[in-house]
Amino acid sequence: MSEVISIPKEVVEKEFYRSTEKFHVIAGWVGVILNLVWFIGDYFVLPDHWIPFLIFRACVSGITVLLLLSKKLTGFSIYTICFVLVLGIAVQNAYMWSVMDLAHLQKHTFAYMALFIGVGMLILWDIWYSIIIVIATIISNVIFYKIFSPLTVDEFLINGGLLILTVAIFCIFLIRTRYNLTVSEIRSRLELEQSKHIIEEERNVIQQKNREITDSLNYASRIQKAVIPAESEFSKAFPESFVLFKPRDIVSGDFYWITEIDNKVYYATADCTGHGVPGGFVTMLGLSFLEEIFLISNIRKPDEALNILREKIINSSKTSHENSQDGMDITLCCIDKKTNKLSYASANNSFFILRNNEIIEMKADKQPCGLFFKSRPFTLHETQLQKGDCVYTFTDGYADQFGGPNGKKYMYKQFEDMLLKSHTKDFALQKQIFEREIDNWKGNLEQVDDILMIGLRIS
Repeated sequence: MSEVISIPKEVVEKEFYRSTEKFHVIAGWVGVILNLVWFIGDYFVLPDHWIPFLIFRACVSGITVLLLLSKKLTGFSIYTICFVLVLGIAVQNAYMWSVMDLAHLQKHTFAYMALFIGVGMLILWDIWYSIIIVIATIISNVIFYKIFSPLTVDEFLINGGLLILTVAIFCIFLIRTRYNLTVSEIRSRLELEQSKHIIEEERNVIQQKNREITDSLNYASRIQKAVIPAESEFSKAFPESFVLFKPRDIVSGDFYWITEIDNKVYYATADCTGHGVPGGFVTMLGLSFLEEIFLISNIRKPDEALNILREKIINSSKTSHENSQDGMDITLCCIDKKTNKLSYASANNSFFILRNNEIIEMKADKQPCGLFFKSRPFTLHETQLQKGDCVYTFTDGYADQFGGPNGKKYMYKQFEDMLLKSHTKDFALQKQIFEREIDNWKGNLEQVDDILMIGLRIS
């Protein structure tokens, strides 16, 4: 994502409290109970001091219990309550140390260490809580030592004081590290959730845009299909014929056109620049211009028609001639149904006539019907067709389709072989054969271009 997600500090703190509160409440109750249970050891180890020890423990645990029970009423956070419990136990232990002899002091050092280690492992709070507890522990130990301890300073420090101070400082860093890691984890989790939310919203927007685009393309496709002649128009002109039309996308860059004037059939097979939407725009221009050329301007020669069509395509371009790429490869045929004479002009698209099991290639001018740096007038070709001749016009999409066992192009050689094998069959069956052949060749690969093929037999 281009946008950096930043979670506000107060949101992180709120989530930190929500996710750790329950654990700290449990830790608080466990601390209260254990503090009272340890009184049993006091009674047997230091029976002369069990009463003040019990009072201390009862006060610390009682205050903590009251805070826990009235947490919602007082508004104290669970971290403050745990701080009060730990601070109370630290001061309590300082008093207990001050009245012990050397042997008991050494034994009780482990209990004091357990307090700080337990806090370091279980409690999460801001570093100021830890610093206050360490300072309070030092001050309370100094005060109680001065008042009650029979030990020398060296005995007090060497047999526990320095060790406890070291453990306490270590626990400050332990709590701080765990606190920072937890906050970082919560921040990362919130950022991830926010990222997922943003991604989901963007995905929904993209899906909506895709639906809108697809709906627009489907609508454009319906318009294009309404403008492109139906296959039945070829059946009317040539009872034995077929049109194999397989657009790559919703909107096609290939198109065909047909009209009959004075017993002459004019038809075009065209491959526009690009496919999909860009090619679709040019097909609409091509269809419109052909209608205008033949039905309004009354042009009848295929070469003149292509010359005019080229001019219209170039003039319709809104970009400069240097950058314009609009154009098409097109074959424009005229078949006189009385004389079976074929006249045609072609831009880049050669086509085939099959006669007596032989393929006759009808050559095209090597230039597109559009802007070309060496453009010249299109050539008019004429040839006499014979009864039974099969004429196949097509675009390059069929031969250029990738597939087969090695994922290679179909190529014109295979295409010609298929024509030789199939041209004598019924034309409805031929269409099925050619469609099945290219589908099997393509397999699971994408269709790389629009496919258009028109076949007809001269009767």
